[in-house]
Amino acid sequence: MSNSDAEEIVYTYLRIFRKCPHNPEVELNAWRLQLWSSALGGRYEHLKDAIYQQWLRLRFHFLALTSEVVDLLIQLRSSYLLVLITNGTSPSQWEKVDRLNLRRYFDGIFVSGDLPWEKPHPSIFFEACQFLGVEPHECIMIGDKMETDILGGVKAGLAATFLIQTSQTQPATEVKPDHVLSSVMELTHFLPKRPLMKRPTLPLVSDEDTNSNSSDGS
Repeated sequence: MSNSDAEEIVYTYLRIFRKCPHNPEVELNAWRLQLWSSALGGRYEHLKDAIYQQWLRLRFHFLALTSEVVDLLIQLRSSYLLVLITNGTSPSQWEKVDRLNLRRYFDGIFVSGDLPWEKPHPSIFFEACQFLGVEPHECIMIGDKMETDILGGVKAGLAATFLIQTSQTQPATEVKPDHVLSSVMELTHFLPKRPLMKRPTLPLVSDEDTNSNSSDGS
């Protein structure tokens, strides 16, 4: 396979993957293999299994939290309740949660594929607030997407929104974040120190129970 062929195949795969990362009617791995088959074409289709496994390995390597971010989450959770709200189908998002070992860092995890709403609908934020036993005006939203994270936080009436600026961050004219961060590590400069809030009682979640919105801390 030439470099130009490889570049074209990767470009094609990413284009169709971003358009539809997962078809809920098809098992997750089977769907991705279909996408790779389409991208590889007849000439290279026999490589789809090996390429898919390499793609998975690299995907989670680059998605992995840095040690600095892990330390930040641990520091924040010692004083605050933390919730992760993510848009996407249930299998694809829980795969990321589990492969990146995110459950231990959050008091609750909400996947839009398990719920009737997705960001920026305010109800998904209200669901998280109710789970934690707090009011929206007691919460802040930190995210890197204007059209979902920041707009959703504003619609839900959260106390403040923080936009993490990235190369892919798109400006939105409808709303503006309260603060723009060049890195999530800047967040602590804006947060007052406060006593630990009472944590909600969390049900235990097994590895197979991927429809739950709670974190078992394992």
